Amino acid sequence: MSTEQHVAPAEAQEPELFENPGTEEHRERLGDVDPRYAKANERLIALILAVSALASIGSIVAYVALPLEDLWSVRNSTLFLGLGLGIGMLGIGVAAIHWAKTLMSNVEYVEERHPQRSDDETRAVAADMMKHGVEDSGIGRRPLLKGAALGAVALAPLPYVVPLVANLGGDWNVGAFRHTLWGETPEEYSGRLPDGSLGRRLARDPEDTPIRATDVTNGSVFHVIPHGLNEHEHFYEEKAKAVVLMVRLDPDLLHEPEEKADWSYNGIVAYSKICTHVGCPVALYEQQTHHLLCPCHQSTFDMTDQAKVVFGPAKRPLPQLPIAVDDEGYLVARADFDEPIGPSYWERLQ
Repeated sequence: MSTEQHVAPAEAQEPELFENPGTEEHRERLGDVDPRYAKANERLIALILAVSALASIGSIVAYVALPLEDLWSVRNSTLFLGLGLGIGMLGIGVAAIHWAKTLMSNVEYVEERHPQRSDDETRAVAADMMKHGVEDSGIGRRPLLKGAALGAVALAPLPYVVPLVANLGGDWNVGAFRHTLWGETPEEYSGRLPDGSLGRRLARDPEDTPIRATDVTNGSVFHVIPHGLNEHEHFYEEKAKAVVLMVRLDPDLLHEPEEKADWSYNGIVAYSKICTHVGCPVALYEQQTHHLLCPCHQSTFDMTDQAKVVFGPAKRPLPQLPIAVDDEGYLVARADFDEPIGPSYWERLQ
């Protein structure tokens, strides 16, 4: 018994090819046929670019004019600076899109792509097409748009550049990082030492209550601020520089050089909490090893040995706060830190 098999011709097995529909018929826009409409679009684009330029200038004015005195003023300055930056860059983008959609050529050009260099005739045709596109965009005939675009683009980077340049330079050693509130001794927040001098009292953070030496037990850890800090008008700025971590260790464990022998009190030592790597708060204390750890990049400091670096990217020990006890038994700072707090930098005096 045999079964006949019918095999379709090869032509019938090939998929049908779609006919190339080509490009859609070009439809002219109102601006292509009505010069008044094109002129209106040109003025609108120039207006958007002008708003962009004004926003960029406004952000610079906000940076210079608005004071940075408290949390609200910082927030307002940041708000207006951000609005200026955003509107400035957004205006350029919106103007570019509207320009392309309403004034530049929207004719579709089709060109076959070749893997090798085209012949000279084809290259000449392509160059002519490029020249035609530039001419068709009208950029040479629209000085208003050229001027507005150049002005907006030139002003847009300034809100980024001006704050950067304004904050460069200066000697940090004699500036903000060199001095903290520990060096200021208003009488209402200070205690009197046996030699008659005043020292800023150490207070708990955030309660701002003075600390007696008898309150600090062996192995205890205190987060410390200068007494009276909560009443300071520049609270956040000063706290960022003056925060201290204080612990009480066995005095026999301390390795103190002779010139710093009186910087601690019965095993109580106090060091800046600002990491000397990039300024993160160092606040993780390990009682068994007496190590202080920075959680950002794992720099580790030995509290028994002048807070020297034992691990991590930090290159300098934490600055020590010299402390003593006043005539009422409260812990006080005998002086400010002996060096600027915070990260290292090229101008720091060693």
